[in-house]
Amino acid sequence: MRKLAAAIVFLSLFQFAHFASAQGFPSKPLRIFTADAGSGNDQLTRLVAQAIAIPLGQPVVVENRGPTLSAIATAKAAPDGHTLVFAASALWLSPFVEDVSYDPVKDFSPISMVSNQPVVLVVSASLPVNSIKELIALAKAKPGIFNYGSSATATVSHLAGELLKSMGGIDIVRIPYKGIQPALSAVLADEVHMTFPTPAGAVGLVKAGKLKMLAVSSLARLEILPNVPTLSESGLPGYEVMSRAGILTTGRVQAAIINRLNKEIVGAIKSPNFEKKILALGSEPNSSTPEAFKDRIEKDMSRMGSLMKSPNWK
Repeated sequence: MRKLAAAIVFLSLFQFAHFASAQGFPSKPLRIFTADAGSGNDQLTRLVAQAIAIPLGQPVVVENRGPTLSAIATAKAAPDGHTLVFAASALWLSPFVEDVSYDPVKDFSPISMVSNQPVVLVVSASLPVNSIKELIALAKAKPGIFNYGSSATATVSHLAGELLKSMGGIDIVRIPYKGIQPALSAVLADEVHMTFPTPAGAVGLVKAGKLKMLAVSSLARLEILPNVPTLSESGLPGYEVMSRAGILTTGRVQAAIINRLNKEIVGAIKSPNFEKKILALGSEPNSSTPEAFKDRIEKDMSRMGSLMKSPNWK
């Protein structure tokens, strides 16, 4: 009986310590790691950071480290909920094709999805094509000559390029960069023929005549780009690549802290002003519970894992 009583006291103290820890959260500024500066995900991250800082009562600092380094830094952080990462498919899909120093399931705690965001296919202004059909015809006439710039392995720009190759039956070469901004710069300098940035990252350059926008990767046309066709309607039926992005924290963070962060992030996303800003970036707001985000990640890993392990994946 004495051992049982001692165990009950210990459990009560343990539960109280956890409760007290969660009640005092956050106790210091938060950090959100994200992709390269100026990218669509960077802009979305800064919208979230600004929106949750006031209700949390602490500054929320955004740090641009790129997909891989952001994931590593978050996985290694203290499990206290003060370190977050704004991530998309690269975090949970890159382990299928390259060695990483983290476990995409065990080392992270999903908090909420934030957005669904397509990319757009842009080509150099000097490339003699003005449609997807013309691009595919040119690539088929000169296999292995043309290339596309992408961000890190398993990012949406990488997935978009490989799906174009597969569905279009073309041989184009992937040129990887540390982020989509360097890839865009390479297209502007005519070092690379095409790439797949977010709509927000490309519109200004297209309007200035520095790039040509051929299509968008969503199944339906975007409200902010009504005259830009989808790849699906441009000769590749069913083509769809979306960046389903969200916010996670380090693994083993208390459920009470996860729920607090989820409450503030979801509240921000559902506000009318925030929704307008996300739509203006060419994204769709898409908040969720932590459980739904976890389920989305697991389904994505199951769907894409076997494809990425195939011999044709580059």
